Amino acid sequence: MTQPFVLPHFYLPHPARLNPHLEEARAHSSVWAREMGMLEGSGVWEQADLDAHDYGLLCACTHPDCDGPALSLITDWYVWVFFFDDHFLELFKRSQDREGGKAHLDRLPLFMPLDLATPVPEPRNPVEAGLADLWARTVPAMSEDWRARFAVATEHLLNESLWELSNINEGRIANPVEYIEMRRKVGGAPWSAGLVEYATAEVPAAVAGTRPLKVLMETFSDAVHLRNDLFSYQREVEDEGENSNGVLVLETFFGCTTQQAADTVNDILTSRLHQFEHTAFTEVPAVALEEGLAPHEVAAVAAYAKGLQDWQSGGHEWHMRSSRYMNEGARQTDPWEVPTGPGTSAADVRGLLAAAGAMGAPPAASRQWGRLRAHTHVPYQKVGPSLIPDIRMPFPLTLSPHLDASRRALVEWCHRMGILSEGVWDEDKLEAYDLALCSAGIDPDATPEALDISAQWLAFGTYGDDYYPLVYGHRRDLATARLTTARLSDCMPVDGEPVPPVANAMERSLTDLWARTTAAMTPGERSTLKNAVNVMTESWLWELGNQIVHRVPDPVDYLEMRRQTFGSDLTLGLCRMGHGPAVPPEVYRSGPVRSLENAAIDYACLLNDVFSYQKEIEFEGEMHNAILVVQNFFGCDYPRALGIVHDLMSRRLDQFEHVVAHELPVLYEDFGLSQEARAIMRDYVLDLQNWMAGILHWHRSVDRYKDAWLSGRAHGFLPDRTPAVPMTTRI
Repeated sequence: MTQPFVLPHFYLPHPARLNPHLEEARAHSSVWAREMGMLEGSGVWEQADLDAHDYGLLCACTHPDCDGPALSLITDWYVWVFFFDDHFLELFKRSQDREGGKAHLDRLPLFMPLDLATPVPEPRNPVEAGLADLWARTVPAMSEDWRARFAVATEHLLNESLWELSNINEGRIANPVEYIEMRRKVGGAPWSAGLVEYATAEVPAAVAGTRPLKVLMETFSDAVHLRNDLFSYQREVEDEGENSNGVLVLETFFGCTTQQAADTVNDILTSRLHQFEHTAFTEVPAVALEEGLAPHEVAAVAAYAKGLQDWQSGGHEWHMRSSRYMNEGARQTDPWEVPTGPGTSAADVRGLLAAAGAMGAPPAASRQWGRLRAHTHVPYQKVGPSLIPDIRMPFPLTLSPHLDASRRALVEWCHRMGILSEGVWDEDKLEAYDLALCSAGIDPDATPEALDISAQWLAFGTYGDDYYPLVYGHRRDLATARLTTARLSDCMPVDGEPVPPVANAMERSLTDLWARTTAAMTPGERSTLKNAVNVMTESWLWELGNQIVHRVPDPVDYLEMRRQTFGSDLTLGLCRMGHGPAVPPEVYRSGPVRSLENAAIDYACLLNDVFSYQKEIEFEGEMHNAILVVQNFFGCDYPRALGIVHDLMSRRLDQFEHVVAHELPVLYEDFGLSQEARAIMRDYVLDLQNWMAGILHWHRSVDRYKDAWLSGRAHGFLPDRTPAVPMTTRI
């Protein structure tokens, strides 16, 4: 069969290595698969299928350093997960049996108890039998923290298969952002990262949840999945009728050829590997130091990072050898053979150029020098006025009748907090921003007091977002910025902890808002809200770090971090306040609700980037704007990048409406929600609709983003003010 595209040249910075226990793992997994009932008689595989797929080779390539028993156990896990995938395809995807698929998936968590003393049901099929056996053999060697993380990753891997099945049923192809998010769960790379820990060293709990370790896992996941999409396009799309493939997603989104889509997928794959390396070499050592890890814990993190690198190279090698994938023309030499003869010092010139950058390359090849181009943006270029496309908004706008009073209250509060006396903001700026108008559209039914506090939260977040790059970015002072962020966290006591004396306007305003917002909350609710604020303030450090090294982020990293810099978790947390226990927490954690929220958040974030393009690029020298990110990554001009961002905005809004119409009703049935809980969820959807409509109206109305106002303002420190001097020690 002719391949639908020519496989691209892959960026592979680390050579693949082979575990010497390969034959032991092959033999063991064959016997084990037969014992579990996965071969003849299963209706899914026969011995020839297992031999051709060669999961022993996969694991020997991806885990080159573990011993024989560990490699055999890991190979059994991969036999199981691929059997699960093919079993689910044959029994539920081909017949589009969502009800049967859900019943099958609902039983599987029962075979993964955190306490091995908990009894498990009698297995009914090879998937259940294999999971029960593997869980009992694996978890005794790992901590309870690892067990919990691995169980969650396994459940995501299994349960999100329903998302794929639903898309097949609807004939729907995901948009790129939705696809990247859901592919991490469906594709199972976070699950693979858990097995890397088993094979190398367990990540200390103190850093397992930090951004650097999360980025390592997510960039690893994205690279694994995008590589798999390139090799499996023919099998998945042409043979199985799958809609969940990154090449197909981009082919549909951009309306381009399959070859162009494949090349773009490879560009994103390369960018994610660059992000992995940047994080491993810069952010991971820093977080280990900050958390005070012991030497053996630092060594464990390093071993884990190396294990993820090995998986990338080994996984690529397996894809090029396995009969499961299209791989014609993918290999030129054996990776375990050392080339000899004249000219071998330049044997991989293309790979060298892909890694280092080819400045004079034609447009198609120029994407390969993204690692360098990310640092070459020239700030303060003349780009305005911002071009504003026709933005669709299907939800009606309603404004609070208390708007004028809230405007007056906000000015008084900002004066009292000191926000207008530190050289960053003055009353003219505050009036031009009109944050009370934003709150009036976001929460039109709020009481006067609730509207005031909503506007004041917006003022706190917007002021901090302006303050960090202006004060710390210009000074290249990341250390003091970290200290400021830590002190802000101390201003939010969860259970009666003492609050340090305030040192500046941000601390004063946060202390005031926290006391008034959380007075009637439980410690658990306070903890959730505190984490949301911490996520926002810590994301400002990410922006600051990019500013210091003059780096335009890649599209995936940007879109995910943009949600945090925008304060989205804080907004959602405030929206949920008062909903009560009628809606179980697992509903909010479910795929459809997170998809709903992220679609709304991305629409709002991208909307802000469209309106703020001139303000950020021309007047502030910013690099954190989706249009600039797209320009940088794809090497295109402003109008073309704006078109891509606008199209993505529209797709995110379409997705929001799709989830409301099609996925939430199924979710309510799956969870058996009461009428009260369904009414609460309808109100929550309305809150998100008001949020999007109110934010669009605010952007269209205020002077903050308009050329006339921007051109008449100073955008550094106010000329008649002395910049605030940050605290240099914690109190």
